[in-house]
Amino acid sequence: MSALKNDLLLRALRGETTERVPVWMMRQAGRYLPDYIKLREKYSFFERCMNPELATEITVMPVHQVGVDAAIIFSDILVVPQAMGMEVQLIEKIGPVLPDPVKGADDLKKLRVPDVKDTLNYVFEALALTKKTLDGAVPLIGFAGAPWTLLCYMVQGKGSKTFDSAKAFCYQQPEVAHQLLQMITDTTIAYLKEQVKAGADCIQLFDSWGGLLSPQDFETLSLRYMRQIVAALKDVCPVTVFAKGAWFALEEMAATGANCLGVDWCIQPARARQFAGNNVTLQGNFDPAKLLAPIPEIKKAVKEMLNGFGKHRYIANLGHGILPNVPVDHAKAFIETVKEF
Repeated sequence: MSALKNDLLLRALRGETTERVPVWMMRQAGRYLPDYIKLREKYSFFERCMNPELATEITVMPVHQVGVDAAIIFSDILVVPQAMGMEVQLIEKIGPVLPDPVKGADDLKKLRVPDVKDTLNYVFEALALTKKTLDGAVPLIGFAGAPWTLLCYMVQGKGSKTFDSAKAFCYQQPEVAHQLLQMITDTTIAYLKEQVKAGADCIQLFDSWGGLLSPQDFETLSLRYMRQIVAALKDVCPVTVFAKGAWFALEEMAATGANCLGVDWCIQPARARQFAGNNVTLQGNFDPAKLLAPIPEIKKAVKEMLNGFGKHRYIANLGHGILPNVPVDHAKAFIETVKEF
């Protein structure tokens, strides 16, 4: 295994001083890149995920084409429900559809905590091949969806802006909800540990829908389970927790022992630091839609963000995934402005 030529990200995650701010973008491997769009025309979404050669090709694209300081494995958070026994369809321009959602205790009998080496082996093969292909150029990030976010899809059966059915399920059948959350947690811990064995240098937990919960419900339905995952992984590799919209819980998330907290664009850098404290790295928080602004505006806004967060214990990133209609030269302008700072 080649020694890392660029270890900026890992050093920032460990709280070490870096000569410049490291930068990568959530969802960087994919939909805005012309070469990815060509592959999308040839292969279905899960074909792209489940073929290690294709997943590797997509993962390394932004490293060469945009110049990011890390690669994140091309996969999807919904491979976990799939491995647990649910049917998951990803339909272009519509999004995820789970045709047989969880409605009650009987549906849990159809699910299992799987042997991840068997059900998710294609992800580990993709990680190993990507690691070899990168040849030490940049670190490789593994990831999973947080239990609350996965429950949202498994109960709602599709994407939603509010996930009312998922919330109602938790309020009306709390015992079943916690049983499901624990099954997802156990699966996720095993899955992430295997990702690290396969070659991931660090991992990120995505709680995309954490911000839909009140602070009390966030503690009960989300943080309680993320805490278990962080505890199981933090001595194995650096861990980032990103709960979009849950800025109110930055202090509690920092207390999990995670190395890094992702921050969305709805909170000022100084306030995020105030809430999170000084013993954790922050990552974020450029509004992905702002990458559609003219390039001079992007550069100006990136510099403001960098000045707001400062250089220490900070990783530049977007506040959520890159949008499909962002021009590649705009993404490059974002990356280059950080590198020149």
